[in-house]
This record gives sequence, structure tokens and C-alpha cells, in this order.
Amino acid sequence: MGNQVEKLTHLSYKEVPTADPTGVDRDDGPRIGVSYIFSNDDEDVEPQLPPQLPDGSGLPDGGDGQPPLPQPYDPRLHEVECSVFYRDECIYQKSFAPGSAALSTYTPENLLNKCKPGDLVEFVSQAQYPHWAVYVGNFQVVHLHRLEVSNSFLTDASQGRRGRVVNELYRYKPLSPSVVVRNALAHVGAKERELSWRNSESFAAWCRYGKREFKIGGELRIGKQPYRLQIQLSAQRSHTLEFQSLEDLIMEKRRNDQIGRAAVLQELALHLHAAEPDEGDSNAARTTPLPGCPPAPASEAED
Repeated sequence: MGNQVEKLTHLSYKEVPTADPTGVDRDDGPRIGVSYIFSNDDEDVEPQLPPQLPDGSGLPDGGDGQPPLPQPYDPRLHEVECSVFYRDECIYQKSFAPGSAALSTYTPENLLNKCKPGDLVEFVSQAQYPHWAVYVGNFQVVHLHRLEVSNSFLTDASQGRRGRVVNELYRYKPLSPSVVVRNALAHVGAKERELSWRNSESFAAWCRYGKREFKIGGELRIGKQPYRLQIQLSAQRSHTLEFQSLEDLIMEKRRNDQIGRAAVLQELALHLHAAEPDEGDSNAARTTPLPGCPPAPASEAED
């Protein structure tokens, strides 16, 4: 888990995307990457696993040889509660605690009533990678789908999955809704090697926040690992993984979403049981949580 890079090829500096066309990713110093990493997170062609209960057993059938009974999607049952830190700053939080951002899901038809242009939308389903999109108005979204940025109706992009608005997960200050929509629409039709993002989440988040950290090679992978993924094991216990880039951390977080909460907890239990961590181990389980996330910043005024 974590810090695993696959299918690595090198490009020259001039071939690596290092700046956003809108000029919104100004920061304190260059963050040039020299590697182009092709993702194996192909969320749209990933085989679907048979439905299972949290203990790994199959769903009960409907009696008389009927197919298994469908189970309602429950985020608390299937999803991993986690936080992301850049050094000591919380930049992302998915929490089921009272007062946290709502993670309830809706049918695509009902979700349309909750969306505004510039919103980030996440479609979720058990045993699948979550799929992110940018709502651009007129019942449509722009999303990275099968190595191409596409403009689709929200109901089509959902592929039957339930969805929700997830503007509050990342804690970066968002761009104005009109800029978010413009960022998304400007890349419709981009495909394969024209792409600067590894997955739909990175693309949608870049459209809303304009930060190069969401892009392929947007950060230099040298030296100390400044990003931490804190996975909540229980109310009093968590496990932390460290990463050199947000790009790599998102890949691990999405893998956890795909395999599900029960599998992640089982995987970590085996890991922690096999090797008791030494003091100072970067992957040590923490008994006290890292500092909590502040309230998410408000969106800028519409242009």
C-alpha cells in the first residue's frame, strides 16, 4: 500500500505539464515533475465483483432460485473514513462524524435537483472506483471517461450509480463557478497522451481548484514525503501512510474506495499484526488523531 509507482516512463522537461492554462496555479516555487505515470486506475473498465456482505459472504438470494436481493448503498458500510494532510494542513476529509459534510447519495434524477454549475459530483457503487465529474449546467457534466474528457448528460455519466455533490471534501479554496465550468469545457475532446490527469477525480478537482498538484508530474518526487493519508480504523485508532505527491496519494485513496472498507481494515489488520511498528515508523498506526480539518472555504463570487 502506498508509494507504489507502475509503468514509469521519462519525458523531457518541456513535455511535462507544469502550469495551468488559466494561470491559476501560482504557488511558492516551481514543482516540476520529470516522470509521466500512466494510471492503472481505469475506473470505467474495471470488472465488477459479485455483491458481497462486509464479512465477504455473498448476498442472500431472493428465494425460489431468484437472483440475490439488491442491497441499498450505505457509505458508512462501504467507504473508508479518512483525512489527507499536506505537512500539518488538512486538505481533504471524509468523515461520518456528526456535523461533517453530508455523504448521502441520490439517484441521478434526484441529484440533478441539487447540482449547480461548477459543482463537483461523485458517482459511487460498491466494488467500483468512484467516478467524478464537473456539473456545467443544462443537466450535463464534463468528466474524464476512458481516457477522454467528455461532455455527457449527468444521467448517462452515472451509469446507473448513485451520486452526490462533493464540494466539501477537498479543503482548498475553490475558483468561481464560471471559471470551474470554463476549465472543464476547455478540455472536452482531450484524450490519451493529451491528458494531464490520471483519473476522473484528479481532473474534476483540478477544474474546481486549479492546483497543479492534481496533474500528472505536477510535483517533484524527491526528498521527504509531505503528504499523509490518515485512515480511521476505529473511533480511537488510525493508520497513516506517507506519500511524495498528492497524485500518488489519490491513487491509493481511490484503491481503498474500490476494494471497500472491510477489505481495507482487514488488509491493515494483517499488516499491523505481522510487524509491530518501531517508533518513528512513517506507517505506524496512530492512537491519537492528527489535527482536525478546518471548515471548508466558501466559493468565490460568480464572475
